[in-house]
Amino acid sequence: MYDFEGDKTGSAANPAGGGPHRALLLLEAPRLAGELVASHAIDLVAPRRPSGDGRPVLVIPGFHATDVMTGRLRSHLRRHDFRVHGWSQGANMGLTDPLIDGLVDRFEALRKQYDEPVSVVGWSFGGVLARWLAHSYPGDVRQVVCLGSPWRAEGERTRATAMFERSRRKHGLSNRARPMVDLLRGPVPVPCTAVFSKSDGIVPWRGCVVDLATTPPAENVVVPSSHVGMVANPLVLDVVVDRLCQDPEDWQEFSWRRALARKWVKP
Repeated sequence: MYDFEGDKTGSAANPAGGGPHRALLLLEAPRLAGELVASHAIDLVAPRRPSGDGRPVLVIPGFHATDVMTGRLRSHLRRHDFRVHGWSQGANMGLTDPLIDGLVDRFEALRKQYDEPVSVVGWSFGGVLARWLAHSYPGDVRQVVCLGSPWRAEGERTRATAMFERSRRKHGLSNRARPMVDLLRGPVPVPCTAVFSKSDGIVPWRGCVVDLATTPPAENVVVPSSHVGMVANPLVLDVVVDRLCQDPEDWQEFSWRRALARKWVKP
């Protein structure tokens, strides 16, 4: 995320700017292509299993990303009968006042529209914002699912840190930014699932891990995925559907057997 500590990206001491090995970064694009093809192909042959019961979901894109880039994830959730919404703020340029206020307005409008708690799925930096929403609206967020989201201080140095710093110079940074980050780094007051990949080419996976808890539930799910492909990888999509189907009052620990059975086994 932002270089709050002043350890400037690109310094002589840290020329790479932090984050995963460069080889993983270079593999991001080809892996994304394969993940997109695989998820579309599987949806063509997998039986449709409406299981979302029309529950509302807000999907927040990653840094520099737009709703277009979360389209594969949102279409998959609609296939499972969730009422899914993008964030409608254009490109996610970080913690600027207009985007913070726009996210709040969007969330409050959805909460009012459905008159029930809204689940929030955040990709990368979008998951960081999802954690903040849960802290700010604990009674209105049903659960949070974070996809490759480096929320920990030790995950602050990523392959995208230089982009955050350029964005700060160009678009500014809200005075609320540091207090927001300090707040969201506390235990999330609603059920929270961290989905991450140990072969992520953008962010260090250890910065995405949550501390396990039962009240409210907090759990980690490891997937073989690229970072950019988190919103298209078929296994990630299975995890998201399975978690969004959970009842916060009767939470079941994630199981690959149950998740895949939900997709393929005839009820």
